Amino acid sequence: MNTEIKFNTDENAATIYVMKVLHTTVDKVWKHFTQKDLIDQWWAPKPWKCETTKMNFEKDGEWHYAMVSPDNEKHFAGAHYHEINFYRSFDWTDFFADEEGNINSEMPGSNWLIGFTGVDEGTKLTINIHFKSRQDLQESLKMGFEQGFKSGLNQLEDLLNKKD
Repeated sequence: MNTEIKFNTDENAATIYVMKVLHTTVDKVWKHFTQKDLIDQWWAPKPWKCETTKMNFEKDGEWHYAMVSPDNEKHFAGAHYHEINFYRSFDWTDFFADEEGNINSEMPGSNWLIGFTGVDEGTKLTINIHFKSRQDLQESLKMGFEQGFKSGLNQLEDLLNKKD
């Protein structure tokens, strides 16, 4: 059984707040966000899969990946890493891209702050996402972001539970 996911939107502030408690250690959750062989196992909602083409997890580094459908349709995206506080938090600018990783400025991008906090139950994962505008937030939600991201987080939990 998956733990609850808090998913709150604030259209006036163009933000999304996500919180989930995972019953494992901070270092295990951290690794599943920062290592390509691990993030590829859960980032895309099934039946899609994530294929990382580049991941340089360091300040000013980049992550490029494709979301791949069962019919091999590919949607490219990526992130530019900013401040990294190991095993506590990091932030990135998220974007849609072409196959080479060039930003598609016609699609909504966002800034993410991802936090990892040790709690009695395991790890409290918090994600604050800020969009440039209310319209970008709404467009992202129309594309199925909430359902897709919740599905991915539940896949992460299932994966972590198998390894514990």
